Amino acid sequence: MIFVLGQRSKIDSRILKHLESITPTLWWLDEDPLEPEWRNCLIGSVTTDLCIVGGGYTGLWTALLAKEENPNRRVIILEARETGWGASGRNGGFCNTSLTHGFMNGYARFKEEMEILERLGRENLDAIEATIKKYKIECDWQRNGEIKVATAPWQYEEMQTEADLRNSFGDHVTVLNRDEIQEYISSPTFYGALLDHDGTALLDPARLVWGLEKACLSLGVEIYENSKVLKLSKFNGVIKVETDFGEVFAPKVAVATNVHTDLIRQARKYVAPVYDYQIVTEPLTKNQLKSLGWKNREGLSDGGYQFHYYRLTSDNCILWGGYDAIYNFRSKISQDLEWRAETYANLVTDFLETFPQLEGIRFTHAWGGAIDTCTRFSPFWGKAHNGQVVYVAGFTGLGVAATRFGAQVMLDILDQKDSERTRLEMVKKKPWPFPPEPFRYFFIQITKWSMQRADRHEGKPNLWLKILDLLGLGFDS
Repeated sequence: MIFVLGQRSKIDSRILKHLESITPTLWWLDEDPLEPEWRNCLIGSVTTDLCIVGGGYTGLWTALLAKEENPNRRVIILEARETGWGASGRNGGFCNTSLTHGFMNGYARFKEEMEILERLGRENLDAIEATIKKYKIECDWQRNGEIKVATAPWQYEEMQTEADLRNSFGDHVTVLNRDEIQEYISSPTFYGALLDHDGTALLDPARLVWGLEKACLSLGVEIYENSKVLKLSKFNGVIKVETDFGEVFAPKVAVATNVHTDLIRQARKYVAPVYDYQIVTEPLTKNQLKSLGWKNREGLSDGGYQFHYYRLTSDNCILWGGYDAIYNFRSKISQDLEWRAETYANLVTDFLETFPQLEGIRFTHAWGGAIDTCTRFSPFWGKAHNGQVVYVAGFTGLGVAATRFGAQVMLDILDQKDSERTRLEMVKKKPWPFPPEPFRYFFIQITKWSMQRADRHEGKPNLWLKILDLLGLGFDS
């Protein structure tokens, strides 16, 4: 299907040539033979030990961990659409050890806990790898590491400080100069890089969802799709979970709904849905791939305030995303917002600037999705209905791995366990809330403008960003 871009007169014809074959389709979901059949919707009343709202990574990990710990516990998942329909099926497939949206963000906010958080993050990624092997999940798992590239000299100057800090906490990272990074991947825009040797795996995000779903079903988890939860309420000492055609009664409920915070009123002020967009090229030819290098197939990201992330897929397409983080007034979420022609044109422009040797390549898929952004950029937890309902949100786009940790913490809280995880200040404290509208919209737009300005002025923050740093607030693309 050919999708025609609107507003052609406003987009350079050179860029349009690369977009003429594009379709508004999720690349990960496009005719994949491993995609399972839809599960039935919930009809009637059911009683269970644990009800999970949301069938993405967080919900599936919660169910899997709950059943592995107690096989006799009855566990039900309710999903509004189909498993992985939201952020879990729309991301770039970067599975990272960081639980804090990157080391430096965590160090700025949880300095006293970073040694524990880094260790738990490494253990978490190892456990994900072990789960994939245990249940034979076919998700193109490749623990190739990640390279954060400096696209300006000021970014490179800060990398040695980051490397020294991270290595002192047990990470394994190396600074690459301009010549060294060209040996890994060739681009005229790279001044240097920070190579994380083993802290990131790349995978097929949709296939991970389907593999976790299959593993859950094998353990007896019951999954109902097309079963949007409308309301949570107390009923005779348990929680009543209402859907269009049914209801679940459970003493414990885990809410794993990402940006969709309607069920938990107190959670709404902490989350802002920010749209992120991705495009994918046609498969590279052997000569095109050779012109890049990229022999080790690491994931890549830029080192600026606003950044791109990019990677090779299993069939040598390049997935390219990020940079344009779009917040819509009143936290609007809509399927119509998943397509944004202007952003796709900007992404292609930046792509060709980074890889001019790929001039003429065509892009085949484009999509977008909402990220559950919070002011500290990392997950937070909360309780409702006297602790019988627990939720986690705020992964801010780096949740492929962190969702497993988020699920573990939710189970600990629901089961009233005193654990190393629940004793963390990161778990006990919430981020600063976003202001109400219209101030929320102005706050985010001013912050985005300030970050763009900082990227153009050697990373120097203006007064607004300095104030946010002092307050422990901010906005990350």
